[in-house]
Amino acid sequence: MRRGALIGAGAALAVAAVAAGAAGDTASRRARPPMPDFRGGGLWRVFTRLDHRTRLDVHDASGRDRRVLWPPSWRVCTQYPAAGTGLDRPTTVVIGVLRKGEPCPVRVTTARR
Repeated sequence: MRRGALIGAGAALAVAAVAAGAAGDTASRRARPPMPDFRGGGLWRVFTRLDHRTRLDVHDASGRDRRVLWPPSWRVCTQYPAAGTGLDRPTTVVIGVLRKGEPCPVRVTTARR
């Protein structure tokens, strides 16, 4: 009988811990900082500043569909959502990059994405 009570108490503690973790996750989601302005900076800064749970789509803004293999050699030309926008969990951040030294085309910098 004593063993059953011990297992029951352990199960109750486990359920309470899961509930507390879920509540903490909701609170942390509300407290996420707004989207920084990454335009003109290096791509590596995007990876270090965004939360690890943020979905990220990085693409070559030149239209040549080059692969981004080494983030320190690329810089950000476009971003979506705009700087200052609140980030929630389902938002996918879209970053358009060009190699360092390549100018961002005017049509790209004025585009939404």
